[in-house]
Amino acid sequence: MKKYILELVVFTSGAVVMVFEVVGSRVVSPYIGNSIFVWTSLIGIILGSLSLGYWLGGKLSDKKANVKTLSWIIFTSAILISFITLIKEPTLIFLQNIIGDFKLRTVLSTITLFSLPSVFLGMVSPYAVKLKINSLETSGSTVGNLYAISTIGSIVGTFAAGFWLIPTLGTTKILLLISLTLILVSILLFTQKGIILKIYMLTLIASSLLIINTVEAEKLSHNFIDVDTSYSRVIIRDTIDHRTKKEIRRMSIDGNASSAMFLENDDLVFEYTKYYDLAKHFNPNFKTSLLLGGAAFSYPKYYLREYADASMDVIEIDPKVTELAKKYFRLEESPRLNIFHEDGRTFLNMTEKKYDVVFGDAFDSYYSLPYQLTTQEVIQKTYDILNDGGVTLVNIISAIEGDKGKFLRAQYATYKSIFPYVYIIPVANPDDGSDIQNLMLVALKGDVPPSFESDDIETNSRLNNVWQKEIPNDMPILTDEYAPVDYYVYQLM
Repeated sequence: MKKYILELVVFTSGAVVMVFEVVGSRVVSPYIGNSIFVWTSLIGIILGSLSLGYWLGGKLSDKKANVKTLSWIIFTSAILISFITLIKEPTLIFLQNIIGDFKLRTVLSTITLFSLPSVFLGMVSPYAVKLKINSLETSGSTVGNLYAISTIGSIVGTFAAGFWLIPTLGTTKILLLISLTLILVSILLFTQKGIILKIYMLTLIASSLLIINTVEAEKLSHNFIDVDTSYSRVIIRDTIDHRTKKEIRRMSIDGNASSAMFLENDDLVFEYTKYYDLAKHFNPNFKTSLLLGGAAFSYPKYYLREYADASMDVIEIDPKVTELAKKYFRLEESPRLNIFHEDGRTFLNMTEKKYDVVFGDAFDSYYSLPYQLTTQEVIQKTYDILNDGGVTLVNIISAIEGDKGKFLRAQYATYKSIFPYVYIIPVANPDDGSDIQNLMLVALKGDVPPSFESDDIETNSRLNNVWQKEIPNDMPILTDEYAPVDYYVYQLM
């Protein structure tokens, strides 16, 4: 056997395991989100599968260890990974339709897609160790060396997946790429002949490039775009708005319908975004505003058109999302629009600028929420950057009452600990506290309670939706130290 070939094998398998795990979150995110429950399931199931693979690999190697069997183990793992590209969407849709419990669906989705390939990947290292050990006297150093090399491969795979592969290639292409890489390694083991290896390498590289280009061409040809960024999986599609029956373009981020626009104009599609106009009622002379969460920039475009004397700063963590908004959602540059690509929390921590209005549109899902934007500490920052008389309006998807309203009540209590006046305005159903819907949380910085009457008919209609009942003080104030947001929103699923 050629020197260092087994080192190459364990390095590659270690790298593939971590790429497989990281990209796994992008595979499932359009259907079950990207919450702590998803990551817990991914890590737990893959670790469990690897453990089973270690055991099976060790048992198998004790019977009769040979290079060709190891080659077939690696080849099988490659085929199983490539098979995921064919079954992932039908499987996730099927489980979504038949399993109501979110945690159970998350675990079963992970087991179905990722367990079997992980078992075979886990078999590689103990089998390679058996082949490498020449004597009992050197077995300790041999095992240590191979597992160190495998771990180094895992480190390389982790950084490669997060910093390069996912933003550059996307989920399907990455799965195909690591599958082809494993096939290459299995061929290398099986043949161990230089000229054959070179031919296969050239063939596989050419195939990889062809597959990558073909997948991209297919995605762009049917009014459907699927893009993996450094932060999220973004899907853009043209469809028909069920309410107006007009054509719209929708942007979904990790499975959540984050933004939409009419193809024929820039009117607002989502009803809750129209409630941001209440800012002019609570602070009629506002000039400066901050929006947390840009996505397709539907509201900023409307805002610049409707409020000619006002400016807006938008915090959008993902520069690729902004690029997509410019390319597909008619976002244009304006001297009154400043875009900052960073986490909303870090911006609020550092900024010294003051605003008249702060809009919150980062809670566009109940699959996963940025908990760092829910706590007392960040709400204090929001209060501090508001001018006197300022107002913040935050979109929250929740019920108000019962278990499904836990997150809303915790968020309400947290805002009440900072702001003197806090109100909840349901968008769809102002009389049913058990209904999961868009709720506009309004918090004001001032000494005088606001009026809830307006001469404007549309404004008055929205103000009339204000929640009249007392909101129970039965939930803890959320803090950086304790904010079980994922558990609260789990009740909504």
